[in-house]
Amino acid sequence: MPMNTTPPWGKKKKPAGPEELLAELIQKIRDFFDGQSAQGASGGQQQEDSGRNFLSAASKIAAVVVAALLLRGFFSCFYTIEAGEKGIVLRFGRYSRTAEPGLNFKMPFLEDMERVNVETVRKEEFGFRTRMPGESAVFDKKSSDDESLMLTGDKNVIDVAWIVQYKISDPVNYLFKVSDVPQAVRDNSETVIRRIVGNLDFDYVLGNRIMLADMARQELQRDLNKLETGISIVTLQMLDITPTDEVKPAFNEVNEADQDMKRLVNEAEEQYNRVIPKARGSAKQLIEEAHGYAVQRLNDAKGETVRFTAIAAEYGKAKEVTRQRMYLETMQSILPQVKQVYIMDKPVLPFLNLNGAERTALPPSAPLTLPQENQSK
Repeated sequence: MPMNTTPPWGKKKKPAGPEELLAELIQKIRDFFDGQSAQGASGGQQQEDSGRNFLSAASKIAAVVVAALLLRGFFSCFYTIEAGEKGIVLRFGRYSRTAEPGLNFKMPFLEDMERVNVETVRKEEFGFRTRMPGESAVFDKKSSDDESLMLTGDKNVIDVAWIVQYKISDPVNYLFKVSDVPQAVRDNSETVIRRIVGNLDFDYVLGNRIMLADMARQELQRDLNKLETGISIVTLQMLDITPTDEVKPAFNEVNEADQDMKRLVNEAEEQYNRVIPKARGSAKQLIEEAHGYAVQRLNDAKGETVRFTAIAAEYGKAKEVTRQRMYLETMQSILPQVKQVYIMDKPVLPFLNLNGAERTALPPSAPLTLPQENQSK
C-alpha cells in the first residue's frame, strides 16, 4: 500500500498562475457546452450559474494578461547599450534612430531595437581554415583549394592564401542593405584577388605580395561601398603565395638557377666596379700627367728661348765679359756638386785613385788642357 505523502494538516492551496487560469477557462467552456447539450433546457438556474462562473474566470484571465502586458511594456521601455555597441531603433519595422552607449528609452510595443557591435574586428579566411586558434594555431588547407588556386597572366597556376579583417562602420546599412554581409565580403574579395592575379605574371605575383594586398584592399573597399554593406576593411593580408604541389620541384630548380644567375651577375658587377674605375682613374692620371709634362716642356722651351735671346743680345754688346760671366756661372753651378777635384800639370803623372779602385794613369795621348782663357791667365 503506498504511503500517503499528504500532510495531516492538508495541502496548502497555491495561487493560480496564468497557465492554470487559462486551462481552467478552457475546461469550463468545454463543460459548459457539454452540459448544455446533455441537459437541454433543464435548469435555467444551472445555465445562469455556469455563465456567471465563465464571466468570472474570463475577467480574472483578462486582468492577468493585462497586468503581464503592462509589466512587460514597462520593463521594455528602458535598455542599456554597452560600450562598443550601437542600438538601431525601429518603429513599426522602419528605421527611426541610432542609440549610443548608455541607458536609453524606447516606446513599448511600437519600437524594437537591434544591437550591433561596431568595435569587434571580424575576419574571413581564404585558402585555409583555422581549426585551433591561439599561439600554437592549427590550420587546414585541404578543403580550400577551390578558392585558393588561381591562374596568373602568363597562364601558370598559383596557390594564394589571404585574410580579410573588417569592422562595421554603418550599422544601418549592415543590417538592412545586404542580407548576408559576410558572404558578400567573401564573394567580392575572391573576385578582386582573382582579377588582380589574373592580370599579372607569375614571378611578379610571387615577389610583390605587399603591393598586391594594398591594391586588393582598395578595390575591395570600393566594391563594398557600392553595395552599401556598411563595413570598413581594416586589413587585407597575403599570408602565403606559392606554386602548386605539382610544379614545386620544377619551380625550386628554376628559383635556384635564378639565384645562381643573380649571384654570378653580382660577382661580375663587383669585379667590374673594382677594375674599370681603377683603370679609368689610371688612364685619366696618365693623360693629366702627359698634359702637365707637355705644358712644362713648352714653358721650359719658351723660357730657354727667351733666356738664349737675352744672352745673345748681351753677347753681341760685350763678348768677352759675357763669355767670362757665363763660364763663372757654369762653374758656380757645377763645382758645388763635385766631391773631389784633381789639379794636374804637365807632364802627365800617374795618380792614385783615392776612391779605392785600381791605380790608373791617364793615357799620354789625352793631356789635360785648360781653356784658353785660363791659360792666358
